[in-house]
Amino acid sequence: MPTTRDVSAAVWRKSSYSNGDGGDCVEVADHLPGFVPVRDSKDPDGPALVFPAGSWAAFIASLKA
Repeated sequence: MPTTRDVSAAVWRKSSYSNGDGGDCVEVADHLPGFVPVRDSKDPDGPALVFPAGSWAAFIASLKA
């Protein structure tokens, strides 16, 4: 069952792999306890996908591998 997470205090940063002309960008908010929200930078008022911190860490590790 999904739960709602408050991301109002999130400090967003663009992915280092986003291109420089504003297209295809995702933003991630770090340092929130237990979860990592991700959003489309072209729609900052839109929804965010929220992942458990451990799952996000495993995803990033697999990308780096």
